[in-house]
Amino acid sequence: MHIDILTLFPNMFESPFGDSIIKRAIEKKAVAIDLHNIRDYTLSKQKSVDEYAFGGGAGMVMQIEPIDLCMEKLKAEKDYDEIIYLSPDGELFDQKMANMLSTKKNLMFLCGHYKGVDERVREHLITKEISIGDYVLTGGELATAVVVDAIVRLIPGVLSDETSALSDSFQDDLISPPVYTRPSEYKGWKVPEILLSGHQAKIEEWRHEQSIERTKKRRPDLLK
Repeated sequence: MHIDILTLFPNMFESPFGDSIIKRAIEKKAVAIDLHNIRDYTLSKQKSVDEYAFGGGAGMVMQIEPIDLCMEKLKAEKDYDEIIYLSPDGELFDQKMANMLSTKKNLMFLCGHYKGVDERVREHLITKEISIGDYVLTGGELATAVVVDAIVRLIPGVLSDETSALSDSFQDDLISPPVYTRPSEYKGWKVPEILLSGHQAKIEEWRHEQSIERTKKRRPDLLK
């Protein structure tokens, strides 16, 4: 998979992409991630990429021209399955969407900032809009990092145990069951006996029951 990210603050991705799963995925060449500074495509001598909104109002708006110029350059090099804009009013991101996007070959992400992007970007240049929740962040960089992390870990060969992702929360519309490790007793708090039984069929049955019960209590909306 190849991921291109258009941003005003490429340094914000150094930490999330420089450690753990994504770092290993890049080293394994399971994914390539390229960051593109939108300021490099502005025609302004001051490298400005924002302007006041037509009609007045507080806040600045990202201009369409540098975004379009950057996208045009990238689209001339490869075909994109999706060009994604992170926005609070986009489609709510979930595990099913992560699964779907993890099967794609080329993805482009646009990180908004300030009051947002010129609406013509959303009307003519974007193919999919995603939200990670009903709240507003300073920019789209953190939201993009969240989405990319959720996608990349699903790419075959990224996780050392590929079955691990299959048992994650939300994969089957259920929350994951509780997990335990050594010691089997700590301060009088004991691990459920079933997990120590060695009877795998009964253990899986218990885990499934626990997932259902947890989902009923914590996320009953998933069972609808």
